[in-house]
Amino acid sequence: MSLELFAVIASIMHLLGILSAVKAIMESRTPQGATAWALGLVTFPYIAVPAYWVFGRSKFQGFVMLLREDKAETEQVVCKYIEQLKKHNWILSPDRQEAMPVEKLAMLPFTVGNEAELLIDGEATFNSIFEGIDRAQHYILVQFYIVKADGLGNELKDKMIESANKGVRVYFLYDEIGSMDLPDQYVSDLLSGGVKAHKFNTTKGRTNRFQVNFRNHRKIVVVDGKEAWVGGHNVGDEYLGKGEIGKWRDTHVRIGGPAAQSVQISFVEDYHWATNEMLHLNWIPEKFTTDKPVAALALPSGPADEFETCTLMFMKAIQSAKTRLWIASPYFVPDEQFITALHLAVLRGVDVRILIPRKTDNPLVNLTHWAYIKDLKRIGVTLFWFDKGFLHQKVVLIDDDTATVGTANFDNRSFRLNFEITLLVVNKEFAESVSRMLEADFKGSPEILDEELSSKGAGFRFLVCAAQLTAPIQ
Repeated sequence: MSLELFAVIASIMHLLGILSAVKAIMESRTPQGATAWALGLVTFPYIAVPAYWVFGRSKFQGFVMLLREDKAETEQVVCKYIEQLKKHNWILSPDRQEAMPVEKLAMLPFTVGNEAELLIDGEATFNSIFEGIDRAQHYILVQFYIVKADGLGNELKDKMIESANKGVRVYFLYDEIGSMDLPDQYVSDLLSGGVKAHKFNTTKGRTNRFQVNFRNHRKIVVVDGKEAWVGGHNVGDEYLGKGEIGKWRDTHVRIGGPAAQSVQISFVEDYHWATNEMLHLNWIPEKFTTDKPVAALALPSGPADEFETCTLMFMKAIQSAKTRLWIASPYFVPDEQFITALHLAVLRGVDVRILIPRKTDNPLVNLTHWAYIKDLKRIGVTLFWFDKGFLHQKVVLIDDDTATVGTANFDNRSFRLNFEITLLVVNKEFAESVSRMLEADFKGSPEILDEELSSKGAGFRFLVCAAQLTAPIQ
């Protein structure tokens, strides 16, 4: 390469670095992110420019534009749903002021007349899902981040095809990055079996072509608009504890009743993005026959939201806790605002406990966890190691009557980059079942002690600090 050509390429790269830095400063959601990208783009443009255009964006503009274009059609669906809720008096009493911020984020109300069933670990979860699929009479909506063509994955495929052969409409969405190892034959079998199968299509559109930063991390099953399943499980044998990692500790929830259709709305929007097709489904919610009705709401969140929905939801959960706040998360990489909120909760006298896995499937997260242990211990948070396999559940328990089960981790990716969904349940009996589950998890998990980190060498502590720098994209 001649010196003149090298000089031209270098000039172009530095110019692109400056232009990209301006874009990063104007569009990054946090000052820390803007500063990091701007410095990298100006100083090391040869590496940082390609990295920024693949990983740097935090707003999924294509999805935002689609929602705006089709707002009238989607609003019509939502309005019909809310009208039915009002007609049958299935909306939580407005005197529950603490629910209002979450309802405004979801743009949907908490509904009553639901039935919630806590599903602990893979066997209970997929038995429940498959039984629900067998009950389907009209349609089934299935969406997972990771789907594998192994024993469990093939069982799900067979169930979907069997339902389609019975005349049930079956719609299947998967994330092409999470499911990158899914063979084409798996999807071909579904299509030939009458299942409408599609990848989420994160890179759809010219402005998203090079983006791998956004993932659809949702795990959803809906049957006939009457029942829905939401939680941490993906589809693969390891979620049944049959993988190399051993025991897989995870949690799902089945919701029956009007709240199932708040889950359905999330799927409809995702399916529309992937296919340009608006699904025509059942929007007449049905109350579940139960002696102990449950108030519930599904809150989708993602990079297409106007505000940081996931962040605001968890901040609200922390701030509303009066007696206890128990958190279980596989990837616990909070930013400073969450550390501050947890500190304030401790000062209010709240029993704050956090359960994290000793080892995860992400080496960077294994190191980054240590970066927050010292600060959390110092402010009075009690932390526990889950070391009997891999903890993958995403559960929060607030006081004695509220719990969340969903797909969102306590990290920047879930707060700002992933499409997630969280089911919020307000019911003392359900919260008690979550409490018993977490108490069993805590009982078998050693408390993290101050001397654990201090006993580590300087080299390890340096790696922890270095890993923390990558927290925004973990």
